[in-house]
Amino acid sequence: MYRAIARNKRNTVLILLFFVLLIGGLGLLANYAYGRPGDYSITVFVVVGALLFAAFQYFLADRQAIAMSGAIGPIQKADEPRLYRIVENLSIATGTPMPKVYIVPDPAPNAFATGRDPQHAVVAATTGLLELLDDDELEGVMAHELGHVRNYDIRVSLVVYGLVVAVGILSDILLRMAFFGRGRNSNPIVLVFGLVAMIVAPLVATLVQMAISRQREYLADATGALTTRHPDALANALEKLEAYGRPLRRQNSSMAHLWIADPLKPGALERLFSTHPPIAERVARLERMGGSF
Repeated sequence: MYRAIARNKRNTVLILLFFVLLIGGLGLLANYAYGRPGDYSITVFVVVGALLFAAFQYFLADRQAIAMSGAIGPIQKADEPRLYRIVENLSIATGTPMPKVYIVPDPAPNAFATGRDPQHAVVAATTGLLELLDDDELEGVMAHELGHVRNYDIRVSLVVYGLVVAVGILSDILLRMAFFGRGRNSNPIVLVFGLVAMIVAPLVATLVQMAISRQREYLADATGALTTRHPDALANALEKLEAYGRPLRRQNSSMAHLWIADPLKPGALERLFSTHPPIAERVARLERMGGSF
């Protein structure tokens, strides 16, 4: 697990470099089309602006997630003793700072964690999750969410999400400029290449985000199972989430990757681009882990 944490920290740096190169490439393309020869101010402006947007997401994403989900809290033990006690016990057992605990008033069973590090973590569960799961299953789910916190998965996710959005905004602006503006370089080949790059860049960025998100879920499942020493409980919880899951009342695709199960209930085509691995595969991995205890 410690190797996984170190790997996530390294991945944060590598992912950041990847997106800086991607955004820098778009900035150079814009500079070539619309800037003056020898003046790279457009490129600098694009890269700095994207990094500032990512930093904004990094520090404020927890508040955004709470607001978008309609979560209530932070709660105290008297508000929801069962959930609070489970999170508190897991925090003590793992030596993790006690996160802020929130309740999402929604009948759809689900849970999420956010926050840039263990000292600024938030975990939340829906009322539907509390009604559906027994104590062991709920403990497995919350151990999964604390696993995200302990593995610094959320830090990776926040950085990636901020940069994916920045790439999308930048590509949209450049596409509009290409169609409605006039650049200094009117070479048709350059224009076609630029348009393709601006369309493909957000797709590449999104695919990278999805691949990272799926691996985060597998790692958090494993971390949660190792914490509770009861992989079957989390596997049972995931099967219930698949059987009784429903779309959340306050759906928002921008925070779909934070939930333990996909809150949007996508169709067959959308599952190809899902931020979550198939629950059947997650359950199979947990069952294999159970045989090793």
